[in-house]
Amino acid sequence: MLRSTFDRLLSYAGLLLAALLIIVSALAFWGYSFANANVHDQLSAQKITMPVAAATSTLSADDQAALAPFAGQPLDNGNAAKAYADHYIWAHMKASANQVMGKDATYSEASSACRAATKTAPTDDKTKALCDLRETLFMGNTLRSMLLTAYAFGTIATIALIGAIVTLVGGIAMLVLGIMGLNHAKRAGDAVVGGTPTH
Repeated sequence: MLRSTFDRLLSYAGLLLAALLIIVSALAFWGYSFANANVHDQLSAQKITMPVAAATSTLSADDQAALAPFAGQPLDNGNAAKAYADHYIWAHMKASANQVMGKDATYSEASSACRAATKTAPTDDKTKALCDLRETLFMGNTLRSMLLTAYAFGTIATIALIGAIVTLVGGIAMLVLGIMGLNHAKRAGDAVVGGTPTH
């Protein structure tokens, strides 16, 4: 086989791969833009402002450190949503459970305790506290679920952006190599792959 023919075949394959990588890059960037915009728009619509230092003073040092980078900012991205869910809402849920039940309690545990207390002492203050805790944990879990879903989609958007950049760089590299291969094919003349020129 002539070297020029071989180079052209490889170059065309490289150009085809370049086109495919650039298309994949464009799709990945579209996925990033779509997910990122939706996360931002959905969170911004809630008009939540991240707590400032004074509002987190009763939280653990770890919780305060996680919330500090977002203090006073609008909650409008996945990372802020995760910090708010895991270090503000959850911290308050655990504090409420400890105050009422003396331990970190799940919604299921608080609900069971509320139902049991309602049967034995329906008007007791402890029963009211347990049932209020059940509602608090239910709402807290619901909010955390929504915020952590936003965080997950924000993370997927970031991964899509990285994928878009990597595939774009790969596509451009293959495009350059394909063009170089076509130029080499023009100069190859009558050279034979693995052999001597045919004259």
